[in-house]
Amino acid sequence: MAEKILLTAESKAELEKRLEELKGKGRAEIAAKLEEARSFGDLSENAEYDLARDEQAKMEREISDLENRLHNAEIIQSENMSTETIGVGNTVVFKLNGKDERYQIVGSQDSDPVNNKISNESPIGKALLGRKKGDKFDVRIKTGKLESVKKIEIIGIEA
Repeated sequence: MAEKILLTAESKAELEKRLEELKGKGRAEIAAKLEEARSFGDLSENAEYDLARDEQAKMEREISDLENRLHNAEIIQSENMSTETIGVGNTVVFKLNGKDERYQIVGSQDSDPVNNKISNESPIGKALLGRKKGDKFDVRIKTGKLESVKKIEIIGIEA
């Protein structure tokens, strides 16, 4: 059985919209490109046709990937979320080496550190899961060949 993919409801809606665009407008555009390329004659030496077929194959792979992700999606339900222990979907306020940080723990598909969303599979995300307010601990972070230790203290947990 395929592994569940944790998504927010917003992320699932974005994936569904992209899938709909590709299946509708995207396929129609590719079909038009293929038809135009066929009009250029001999397909065995037709670069435009080969390019359109490559583009079609790439789009069909993306469609297949989106369908697979949506089929295996599990939506993070914030209304059922605990604020006692950290889980996927919680927003966590913590000190990282003495500096206040605020991140939402999300599935790997929704990870966006620039917008304060970290994956439950990242080193810090994994270390936060199951922890409680007041917990203090160290996390080893490996960046390339370098390894560092980050000191974390959990200040608060929000649904």
